[in-house]
Amino acid sequence: MALLTTGGGFIRRLEKFGALGVYVPLEGGFEGRYRRRLRAKGYNTLCLSGKGLGDVAAYLTGVHGVRPPHLGKKSTSSGAAVGYVYYVPPVISTQLEQLPPKSKGLVLWIIDGHILDDQELEYFSKLTEIEPRVKVVVERGGDRAFRFKPLEQTLAVAS
Repeated sequence: MALLTTGGGFIRRLEKFGALGVYVPLEGGFEGRYRRRLRAKGYNTLCLSGKGLGDVAAYLTGVHGVRPPHLGKKSTSSGAAVGYVYYVPPVISTQLEQLPPKSKGLVLWIIDGHILDDQELEYFSKLTEIEPRVKVVVERGGDRAFRFKPLEQTLAVAS
């Protein structure tokens, strides 16, 4: 690997396929470099963790309810004493509304993507077809060098 990487190949593949699975060295630092190169090319990035995403489609594209940990607080109604449900706006549409006028789009960078199942990964690859301004990068695991390939090629082969 070159000492100074331009990220041109990575950005071209991301624009071509829409969703990439990346394998990053475990010592870190590479995702920050590539996110910086994406910002320099006109993309806004949003970093999310694969842990705790829940229903990916509802979390990213729909208004969804969340119930924070109750911490001893109980609801006052006669139902279950588990706390109130708060409704949160969809992540992608709110981010797309806030994009600068000259922005190329939004890149979702998903860390800890190795815990996501194939159905969630298929949704991420289809999301780029549903909303063309959104690109997805999922960290699929570790490797000795930063490498990437289309997200659909990282799915487990059905037998």
